[in-house]
Amino acid sequence: MSDAAVRETKSTCPYCGVGCGVIIESRREQIIGVRGDSDHPANFGRQCSKGSTLHLTATPEVIAQTRLLQPMQRLQRGAAPQPLGWDAALDLAATRFADTIRTHGPDAVGFYVSGQLLTEDYYVFNKLAKGLIGTNNIDTNSRLCMSSAVAGYKQTLGADAPPACYEDVDHADCLFIAGSNAAWAHPILFRRIEEAKKKRPGLKIVVVDPRRTDTAGTADLFVQIQPGTDVALFNGMLHLMLWEGWTDSNYISTRTRGFEELKATVRDYTPDMVVQTCGIAKETLYEAARLFATSKATLSLYCQGLNQSSSGTAKNAALINLHLATGQIGKPGAGPFSLTGQPNAMGGREVGGLANLLSAHRDLANPQHRAEVAALWGVPTVPEKPGKTAVEMFQAAADGEIKALWIACTNPAQSMPDLATVRRALERAEFVVVQEAFATPTTCDYADLLLPASTWGEKDGTVTNSERRISRVRPAVPAPGEARHDWQIGVDFARRLEALGIGPRTGLFAYETPEAVWNEHRASTRGRDLDITGMSYAQIERAPQQWPCPADPASGGKTNGNATASPASAPVVGKKRLYEDGIFPTDDGRARFANTVYQPVAEPRESRYPFALTTGRLRDQWHGMSRTGTLGRLFGHVAEPCVQMSPGDMTRRGFTEGELVHVTSKRGSILVPLQASEELASGQAFMAMHWGAEYLSGMSSAGLPLAGVNALTTSAFCPSSKQPELKHAAVKILKAELPWTLLAMAWLPAERALAAREALRRLMVRFPFASCVPFGNAAPLDGSGGAQRTGVLFRAAAHEAVPDELLAEIEQLLGLDAAGTLRYADRKRGQHRAARLQREGEQTTLQAVLLAGDTRAEAWIRSLLQQELPAQSYGRLLLLPGAQAPVAVPARSRQVCTCFNVSENTIEATLASCSGSESQRLSALQQTLKCGTNCGSCVPELQRLVRRVVPLKQAA
Repeated sequence: MSDAAVRETKSTCPYCGVGCGVIIESRREQIIGVRGDSDHPANFGRQCSKGSTLHLTATPEVIAQTRLLQPMQRLQRGAAPQPLGWDAALDLAATRFADTIRTHGPDAVGFYVSGQLLTEDYYVFNKLAKGLIGTNNIDTNSRLCMSSAVAGYKQTLGADAPPACYEDVDHADCLFIAGSNAAWAHPILFRRIEEAKKKRPGLKIVVVDPRRTDTAGTADLFVQIQPGTDVALFNGMLHLMLWEGWTDSNYISTRTRGFEELKATVRDYTPDMVVQTCGIAKETLYEAARLFATSKATLSLYCQGLNQSSSGTAKNAALINLHLATGQIGKPGAGPFSLTGQPNAMGGREVGGLANLLSAHRDLANPQHRAEVAALWGVPTVPEKPGKTAVEMFQAAADGEIKALWIACTNPAQSMPDLATVRRALERAEFVVVQEAFATPTTCDYADLLLPASTWGEKDGTVTNSERRISRVRPAVPAPGEARHDWQIGVDFARRLEALGIGPRTGLFAYETPEAVWNEHRASTRGRDLDITGMSYAQIERAPQQWPCPADPASGGKTNGNATASPASAPVVGKKRLYEDGIFPTDDGRARFANTVYQPVAEPRESRYPFALTTGRLRDQWHGMSRTGTLGRLFGHVAEPCVQMSPGDMTRRGFTEGELVHVTSKRGSILVPLQASEELASGQAFMAMHWGAEYLSGMSSAGLPLAGVNALTTSAFCPSSKQPELKHAAVKILKAELPWTLLAMAWLPAERALAAREALRRLMVRFPFASCVPFGNAAPLDGSGGAQRTGVLFRAAAHEAVPDELLAEIEQLLGLDAAGTLRYADRKRGQHRAARLQREGEQTTLQAVLLAGDTRAEAWIRSLLQQELPAQSYGRLLLLPGAQAPVAVPARSRQVCTCFNVSENTIEATLASCSGSESQRLSALQQTLKCGTNCGSCVPELQRLVRRVVPLKQAA
């Protein structure tokens, strides 16, 4: 094979918990392409808008401008970090942690890791904390998304094991989707739902959600409840099931325990009580109960809307109660199916990467389980004292109890609730290590030591998706610079601690490959509910496998001696769905009904804070956007941070679209533009979880920096799962008075764009409000369009004009300091404008512009730049404050299709000439514009536009 040949490497997507297989194309140690793996059973070749652009996040320009490429030490808080070698970095880390442990005890250190680590990475850090150091202070950002699902499964079914699989979508007669916008959060699974509905129109889809999302738009029945009232709804449904005789009395009597107690409780959840609590109609409640109970097979899909709650465990358990009461479990198309949020949240649970768990779903509180793990690791004991969970860990650091923090592959300064406490913790901790692939997350600003890690396309190991399927992650290219694999960093650090006398003995980390780590994990699962002793790396290489998969199925996985997987040539048969025999992993083999009682949200709305703020995902972004935020094209669908309200609430309060508002909770206040949304009911507000200080910032009147949306959220958590209530905070929304505004945007060369954005981010705190995002021309992914281009947009507002020196910094970063830039300034009025035009051949286009003091002309000037329209005749207008839009400049509407850069206006114009049924119009639209024909992520929105435009056409 020549150096120029294209290599293909099978791996797994690093985004959501669907666990899609991908094929990475690389040449000369550079990733150049990615496509879906048609052989992978999670996606069969499909990709979403994020997954299909993965290769664009691994270009040399992105790596050079965003990646952490060598260890860095910050000698003084607030100072720029300085490079140092790996040996010096790990020696420093080991010395500081060892000193802390000797002086203050093992519980003075804490590890906060991530569901984006591989299973092997997770295993090493779990053993490092609990087996070597002797502390259970290790938790994961999966605590923020999946711990209520874990607790709900264990409380009712006896083990943390989702009993269903993706194939069940094809067999279900009723899909009951609760607290999940799967159309955006799990788009490839949603493609499967769309196909199932198309093949079987009789399939009924019920969606429960406070917002009318794209997922809700596909529902046969939409149940728009008040935030946090899920338990009341589910108990009310069970009340009706009992009244109507829709329960399975035989299943209840032979397969379960505890129903009589729950039955007494739900007697009080009358239709009148439930509709008043949930804000729905009686007819809606009745139909939801009927469809769930009487369908031949009901599959429930649920996610953060149930999990991220101070009653998260009760919400999960109340839904599982419905499955047990109706026998809708353990058969094709039926069961309670929790959708994991991160690519390896499941793998982290498997190895015990939570403060209350041990390897192979063992419980830390169980003495026998602690003894089993201690014997496996060859240590005298595993500590009994419960570890600090995520919220507790950062509170302990803020209080000075935890002195040293190790943070790996996550960004708590953006993603944790109540960011004021989190940032106080990071500032007070005496030593903070951040192990990270990217240099851009806000948490990196607080690190005393930065350790560069490998990431997607470079890593080697395994992940487990939502349906318990273990897939291989394979490296296509070497890690850049001095970056190392996460498991290797943990092993090297552990060996240094052993050399310093920390731990019960040496030699605990004699791993040389990720497979060696995985083999030890496999051994720990023998006889457990997730027994994988029948698997091997070689077998997973051939095809992803589901657990359980014991070496001796006849013995239920209980084997003697060492765990030895079947030969690589032997067939591997994992289990598609669980509990088909009606036997559960409890002491008597019966499932347990949980006696769930409705509790209001931790922070109800009241007169001072009259709005219920919820958070959620955007279609084209991922978490804190360390990776997706490198691509301007992924900001086409939602271009900038905003908070959404219902149009009615906006009208009643005299708000207008796009104006700045203060959104304030009991913990903090942020400034953000306002947007109307028909998805929201009155009294509700929504803001995407992704917007942190990397993209949205400013300073308070007291001169303190403000962060993103999690400056507002509460750290109140579920007492059982310790998962915080990120889905609800009581807020007030007030108009902001910041008359001086600024908009600056420019196309920039690829090698400068991300660096310019990072530099502009450092300027955001000098304004009361500022945001900075990339944008792009989103060249079609099939190569049919022009070259990919990236730009940067900077927006700010203040009480009065800012100093000229600050404007000059912004201009310089956006290339507006070049010769030939057109300028206008009126210092008396605080007006400042600059524009740079570029001539190529016969066409002149606008390349960069800054409008300060008066941004009323933004709409047409922004369209002129982003659509790269001819601009040679607009020179004077560009500099005229408040200039009206020329007729020749068409307004730029929101992008709907990311793959082919198709806007909403273009879609509506095309639909106006289409005829036939809704499906025929959609098909004609796709044939004409290609939208929805690549990844399919925009299809739900296309369907919504078809339904919206057709009545308008008929009315005309």
